[in-house]
Amino acid sequence: MGIAPIPMLGCEHAWVTAAALMAAIKNHGQIKITNEQITEAVRRTQRQAIGAFCGLTGVCGVAIGVGATFSVILDAACPKDRETASTMHVVSRVIEAIANETGPCCCKNFVRKALAVSSQLAGEYLQISLPHSVEPVCRDGHRHPHGCRQDKCSYYPGLKNVDG
Repeated sequence: MGIAPIPMLGCEHAWVTAAALMAAIKNHGQIKITNEQITEAVRRTQRQAIGAFCGLTGVCGVAIGVGATFSVILDAACPKDRETASTMHVVSRVIEAIANETGPCCCKNFVRKALAVSSQLAGEYLQISLPHSVEPVCRDGHRHPHGCRQDKCSYYPGLKNVDG
C-alpha cells in the first residue's frame, strides 16, 4: 500500500484530522460514535477549513477539525452552555499548541500536534483515555514549499530516532 497523495499544505489535513480523531474515539469504544457522526464532523470541517485562512484569520483548519469532532460528540450548539464552552476551550488549546509550531506553517506538523493535544483533551472533556505513545518523525520536510522549520519543528528527523 502506498502513501496517500495528500499535498504538503492544504485543507485535506483538516479533514483527515476530524476523521482520524472521530475514528480513534469510535475505536476506543466507551463513547458510541456512528459513521454518520464521523461524516458530520468531516462535513462541518470542510465547510469551514478554507485554504490560507490560517494566515488570514489565525484559525487553522486542523483546529476546526478538532472543534467539529468535539462539537458533534458533545452535541454543542449556540443555545447550549457547557457543551459549546467545552468545544471552544478545546479549540483554543489546540490553536495555542499549533501557534507554537508556526513559522512557516506546516499542515503535517499541525495534524500531529493537534491529535496529540486532542488525546489529552479527550480525557478532560470526554472522560476517555486516548493514549498517544507514537512519536512521529516527519519525512516530508523537503516537500515544504516555504521551507521546513527543521530543528524548530517537534517532528524534525534530526531530533528523533528515524529508524521507526
